Amino acid sequence: MTSSSAPRGGTGIVMMNLGGPATLDDVEPFLVRLFADREIIQLPWQDFLGKFIATRRAPKVRKLYDAIGGGSPIRSWTEAQGEAMCRRLDEMSPETAPHRFYIAFRYTTPFADDALRAMKADGITRAIAFTQYPQWSCATTGSSLNDLWRALDRTGLKDAFEWSIIDRWGEHPGFIEAMAGAVEDGLEDFPEAERDDVLVMFSAHSLPLSVIDRGDSYPAEIGASVSRVVQAIGLRNPHLVTYQSEVGPVRWLGPSTEKVIEQFAKSGRKNLLIVPIAFTSDHIETLSELDIEYAELAHSLGMTGFRRAPALNVRTEFLDALADIVAQHLAARTPWSPQYVTRCPGCTNDQCRGIPSRVVSGATGCKPAASDAPSTVAHATPRAATRAVAAPAATH
Repeated sequence: MTSSSAPRGGTGIVMMNLGGPATLDDVEPFLVRLFADREIIQLPWQDFLGKFIATRRAPKVRKLYDAIGGGSPIRSWTEAQGEAMCRRLDEMSPETAPHRFYIAFRYTTPFADDALRAMKADGITRAIAFTQYPQWSCATTGSSLNDLWRALDRTGLKDAFEWSIIDRWGEHPGFIEAMAGAVEDGLEDFPEAERDDVLVMFSAHSLPLSVIDRGDSYPAEIGASVSRVVQAIGLRNPHLVTYQSEVGPVRWLGPSTEKVIEQFAKSGRKNLLIVPIAFTSDHIETLSELDIEYAELAHSLGMTGFRRAPALNVRTEFLDALADIVAQHLAARTPWSPQYVTRCPGCTNDQCRGIPSRVVSGATGCKPAASDAPSTVAHATPRAATRAVAAPAATH
C-alpha cells in the first residue's frame, strides 16, 4: 500500500470496507469472522451457533466465488482506486502530501490493525477514516468505524494519529457524475428502438427492518443518491429503488430486487437495467447475485433484455471523485459531517458514533453534543450488541 522509498509522514487515508475472501481457502475463515460479530449479526449462543452456520454455509459460498474466478476482486479494485486517488491528491493538495492509502477490511486481511501499524511505520500522524460506502448505515460505515477505534486500543496507537472522518458522500457531485455515466452506458447496451422502454432499477444492499426502525438514515441516503443521478441524466425512463441480499428469518427492507424482477417479468416487461447504486466496485453481489443469479431468473421468466450497469471500479470520473472528496475534506478541516455525531433515536450501542482521543486541530463546527456521541473509543458493552444488523448473503 505504500512505498518504502517514499518520504515519511504526510496524510494517511484509511479506506474502510467489509472486504471479501481473496481465495477459496479464505471463504470459511471470512464467514466465521462475519458470523461471530455481534455488531453485524445477532445470534443466541453466538460463538457456537455463528461458527456452525458459517461452516455449513462455506461450501455453497465457496462455489459462488469459484464461479466468479476463485475469490473476491474487492481488494484489487480498492488498491487500484487508492493508488489513483493518492496520485491525484499529491497534485491537488501538495501541502498535505505525500498521501498514502491503507485498506481496513472487517473480516479478511488487511484488517484495521494492519492499517494502523502500517501508518505508524510510515511516520503518518494525520489520518482520515474514509468509508467506501457512499451512503451511511450503522451496519456498514458505523460498524467499520467502531472496529477502527477498537483497533487503536488493540495496537496501543490510541494517541498516534490526529483523525478526521469522511462518513458519507452519496450526494457528492463527482460520485453522481460517475454513477450517471454508468447508467447511460448501461442504457446504451440496449437496442436504440427499445431504449425508452427500459425500466431502470437502482439496487442496494438491504438491511433488517429492526435497523431501519431505530432511525438508520440508509434508505433516505439511498433515495437521495438516486434522485441526484436521475436529475443529472434527465432520465425519462421509469425507475425505482429495490434492495438485494436478504438472508435469515427477520423482516428486511424492501422491495426485494429478486421479487421485483419476478413481478415485472410475469407482467410482460422485457427490458430492465439494474444499477448497483450502493456498490462502488465489482464483488460477489454484482458478479454473482446480479450477473448470474438474477440474470438467470429474469431469462427463465422470459425477460430477454436484462442488463446490469457497469460498476464504477476505476472509471475516471469516480477516481476523480474520490480525490475530490478527500481534498475538500482536508481543505475544510472539519472532523466529520454534521450527521455523524447524532445517534439514531433508538440506538442502544454505547460505542456508536465514537470519537478518537485526537481529532484534527483547527476544525470548526460539527462539535459533538455530550448526549449525542461518546468521547472516546471505549469497547462495546454487552447491551451494545442487542440488535440484528445486516448479514450479507455471501458478502464481498
